[in-house]
Amino acid sequence: MSNRNIPRTIFSIILGALILAAGWFGWGYLASQKAAPVKKEIPKRIKTVDVETIANGKIASKLDVQGRLEAYNKIALFTEVGGAVKTSKPFKKGTYFNKGEVMMRVDDAEARLNLQAQKATLMNAVAMMMPDLKIDYAESFPAWENYLSSFDIDAPIKAMPEAKNQREKLFVAGRNLYTQYYSIKGVEERLSKYVLYAPFSGVLTTADINEGAVIRPGQQLGELMATGYYEMVATVPLSQLDFLQPGGEVKLYSEDIKGSWTGKIRRISDQIDAGTQTVNVFVGVSGKNLREGMYLRGEADARVLDDVVEIDRNLLIDEGEVYVVKNDTLLALVPVNVRKFDRNTVIISGLPTGSKLLTSDVAGAYDGMRVKLNDTETSSKKTANEKAASMTDKPVSK
Repeated sequence: MSNRNIPRTIFSIILGALILAAGWFGWGYLASQKAAPVKKEIPKRIKTVDVETIANGKIASKLDVQGRLEAYNKIALFTEVGGAVKTSKPFKKGTYFNKGEVMMRVDDAEARLNLQAQKATLMNAVAMMMPDLKIDYAESFPAWENYLSSFDIDAPIKAMPEAKNQREKLFVAGRNLYTQYYSIKGVEERLSKYVLYAPFSGVLTTADINEGAVIRPGQQLGELMATGYYEMVATVPLSQLDFLQPGGEVKLYSEDIKGSWTGKIRRISDQIDAGTQTVNVFVGVSGKNLREGMYLRGEADARVLDDVVEIDRNLLIDEGEVYVVKNDTLLALVPVNVRKFDRNTVIISGLPTGSKLLTSDVAGAYDGMRVKLNDTETSSKKTANEKAASMTDKPVSK
């Protein structure tokens, strides 16, 4: 390169730098003339919630119960005598007997003949006493003569004439008449046991003998169960036992058949199941279509609670707190006293009347969260009975 071209190159470099600088400052000037864009604030979204105005009052609480039916009257049948059996009906499982109906007869021919022999012996003893009685106790002779003339060995024995004095009593006793009389009465009583009568109306649940079988004294014959009255054995937690008392009504229903029944609490056991900490409560109930072993559910009338309100169980937080809306704008987590748990609801106290209970399902709810009230608002006076009816779907009574 010649010395003459060096200045020209330097000039070109300086000129290019000046052009770049001019462009930079020009762009900065034009940019400064444009107004800065306004930043838009993104408003926070406030959730709209539903509330229920609390109205405390008295609530007749209910307690859920469930259990299986057992027959109230159910007895095992035994025989006190022996012999061949004759039955008035087939002595089979499922056979029904009315109260007082003959269920079976045991052959009593031998026992009856033995009884007649003892009566004949007594009649003979009285006849042999009559001559001495006429001489020594003439005033008593007519009564004994009448007793002897009406004596019938085929009829139940009559009571002997009453002695007029102690001497006559000893005279009769010396001839062993009283011993024979009471021996006959005992045989007559035993003879009555050769016929088995139904002690109550019921059905055979087991039958251990057949007609014509020879039975022995003390042998079990079967089992008779009354069909008109039952007891439901319900297990109630010890913590809820104070809500119940004998005589309280229980509304019962079955999940398998239509219908409902009204029972009463008959007894409350004094024993506690050590494993489950529950107590047996016996509910008496009768009605059509009931069967032993049938599973029933129901609600028992429990204690009346004062200054409480019943709410949906899902609204309870950690089994001891609920959300309320304060000043119509802020959520507040407040503690409450749980008085009673039910299947779908819970009875609480501790919320002042007029408090606005949060009933909406608010995702991410926290204490102090800003909210907005819905235009419609419900009251807890709409209550317990209506809420329970809307949460349960039970069969309608016939």
